[in-house]
Amino acid sequence: MTTTAPHLLGGFAPVTTELSATELPVSGAIPPELTGWYLRNGPNPRTGVSAHWFVGDGMVHGVRLEGGRAVAYRNRWVRTSMFAADPHRDNGTGHRDLAFGQANTHVVRHAGRTFALVESSLPYEIDMRPGHELATVGTYDFGGRLHTAMTAHPKICPITGELHFFGYGATERPFLTYHRADANGNLVFTQPIDVGAPTMMHDFHLTSGHVVFMDLPVVFDSARIRAGAPGMPYAWQSEYGARLGVLDRANPDAPVRWFEIEPCYVFHGLNAYEDPSGQVLTLQVIRYDRLGDGVDMNARGSLWSWTIDLSTGTVTERPIDDRHAEFPRIDDRLAGLPARFGHVTSTVASAWTGESEGLGALHRYDLQSGDATSYVFPGGRNPSEASFAPADDRPGGPGWLLSYVYDPATDRSDLVILDAEDLAAGPVAEIHLPQRVPAGFHGNWLPDDPALVFGEVPPDAA
Repeated sequence: MTTTAPHLLGGFAPVTTELSATELPVSGAIPPELTGWYLRNGPNPRTGVSAHWFVGDGMVHGVRLEGGRAVAYRNRWVRTSMFAADPHRDNGTGHRDLAFGQANTHVVRHAGRTFALVESSLPYEIDMRPGHELATVGTYDFGGRLHTAMTAHPKICPITGELHFFGYGATERPFLTYHRADANGNLVFTQPIDVGAPTMMHDFHLTSGHVVFMDLPVVFDSARIRAGAPGMPYAWQSEYGARLGVLDRANPDAPVRWFEIEPCYVFHGLNAYEDPSGQVLTLQVIRYDRLGDGVDMNARGSLWSWTIDLSTGTVTERPIDDRHAEFPRIDDRLAGLPARFGHVTSTVASAWTGESEGLGALHRYDLQSGDATSYVFPGGRNPSEASFAPADDRPGGPGWLLSYVYDPATDRSDLVILDAEDLAAGPVAEIHLPQRVPAGFHGNWLPDDPALVFGEVPPDAA
């Protein structure tokens, strides 16, 4: 008997239709200040099947807001070379085709370009011109300068406008390479980083003076490919250890300093920052005690803090909260700087575990006081990552959280808007979409006003 994989059922199941709809129905009132696109990426296998949640073809879902109206909804597959190829193609483990990826994890904008990202390939640029929204332009390699894959979690420095990112590989050294693009989008620095093995490095950290890499014990395992093992070709290897690597932004050619931590895994960081001395770095992360082989999704993460003291060479590790959470976000205009508030999502993963109590919620943490407020969605409704949309040009000020929320009773999704400063009050608006948005990964609010977000347009074009 064939059993359908959990990531192909219920709210995770792919949709089969690309739609364009206008003047969407709304319950409540959309804040009139919100003018722009909310975009979110996620896996949506065009064949209806995939070996793991992480490897479906990328599909971006977008909603256009203007003057208190939900003007349009559009969803489009990212037309990658993998999308166009035989879905059963074996790309092998020899020469790496950097265009061959699903572009299914994130969608970000920098220096006037919008990218769909996955960590295994080059970025794919998508068109956001009126009337062309979400059309695929093609791969982007920074004018031929980028020769590695690009992380799905680049960081835009709010001080310089620079884009910091890395690429990692599995079959040949260097396994890790750090890159920096200037505020105009020009790739200006590339530096290989020596690590002991090809680990799965999904995210990293940026502070005002440093870059921090996470070298953790989920290691590429080619034997899983040869054996036809299910899941991703990675295995938990606690004996590899776990460490944090600190690179000095002012002297990026200098050796990276490594600090050992307890074995664990981190998909996503909430934020990172340093004290005025530049010697004490704080990293806030969603930490997992371990991951199962093949990147098994039964694991549960929670919010932790790591403090690196560069003067003493020590790391302090402590939990912030024990509730299950993922998809941490701040006001991105404070990336790498102290941010008082952080937001995380608790999702219903009953397809894997049968558990649902206490999940289906958004949480807002006051990272100074330690207090938290929450909104639990009724009726088993399941939120995805909540992106922060600022209300004005004050970083860390008021704003809204935007999240696609799935309703199992109707098999449909809404774009839900909540007041970040009054989360417990529930939605201020629910935009009813013409179809379900499958459970996915990451996205961003892209306002029309470049004053509301850093890295929006090249400085000389502002």
